[in-house]
Amino acid sequence: MKTWIKSSIGAVGTAAILGACGSGATEGEVRIAYFPNLTHIATIVALENDYFAEELGDDVSITTRTVPDGGAFMEAMTANEVDIGTVGPGPAMNTYTRNPAHSIVAGAVNGGAVLMAREGAGIESVADLVGESVAIPTYGSTQDLMLRKALADAGIDADDVNLVPQAPADTSTLFSQEDVAAAATQEPWGSYLADNLNASFLLDADEFAWGEESTNTVVVATHDFMEVNDELTRSYLRAHQRAVDFVSENPDEAAELFVQHIEAETSSTLDIDEIKQSMQRLFPTTDVNEQVLQEMAEISHEADQMTSTDIEGLVDLSYLE
Repeated sequence: MKTWIKSSIGAVGTAAILGACGSGATEGEVRIAYFPNLTHIATIVALENDYFAEELGDDVSITTRTVPDGGAFMEAMTANEVDIGTVGPGPAMNTYTRNPAHSIVAGAVNGGAVLMAREGAGIESVADLVGESVAIPTYGSTQDLMLRKALADAGIDADDVNLVPQAPADTSTLFSQEDVAAAATQEPWGSYLADNLNASFLLDADEFAWGEESTNTVVVATHDFMEVNDELTRSYLRAHQRAVDFVSENPDEAAELFVQHIEAETSSTLDIDEIKQSMQRLFPTTDVNEQVLQEMAEISHEADQMTSTDIEGLVDLSYLE
């Protein structure tokens, strides 16, 4: 009979989990991780609509857990505590260059990231960010790499901008205290800053970095899991494809499922209208633009966040096909 266990990894929980030796992939078991973020809506919809349960079958044990960021996700995966799930491409690439034990097996969401300017900061263009402080989720995050791309396109050296790592949910505090002039963030936090602090969209999702081709979230699986559970990998991706299609075709209903899921997981109540507005900046897809990933790798390497730009073999879409 299928069992479904939920857990979460916080800053302290991650260390505790990683202190134990992972047991590795097991037949008939799927351990899924994701962020409680809008850009992970495909995974959330697949859970809420029981797509994973339906595709994987009653005899499969499904364990889910949420993680706070890509670093925690990849650490848990490296420790054999996670088999498959959604994460940003930056952490997936970074870990791959040091330990190529996983692959990107599908896309999930493109876009969903924006560059916001604080009201009163006098920021009218990307060029105005020289000498200013800009919030990012964390170094090496997708939004960090996208900001560096936008700065380079404007002829600006990233060293001429003060990058301030801050959890997206807490960026509003930096804006309120005027500690930063702008923020490279993900939805729905961009819409939140606009609605509550009158921030402006310096670069909207369709023009920030690679625009609609900006790879924000991908599905990553360990080689160990795929080798042991070939058919379960395909079943997972069938559920994922159904979720991507559902989000694309029913954005308002998907937004309601997201709000429902986040409230159950975190006890946080989100503004449904804000979420529906944010959905317009997400581009659900199972495709993976490998050229964009290679450019991301080169940007990350130039920033000394990756030791190599060699990500050959990272993307494996054979299971998706």
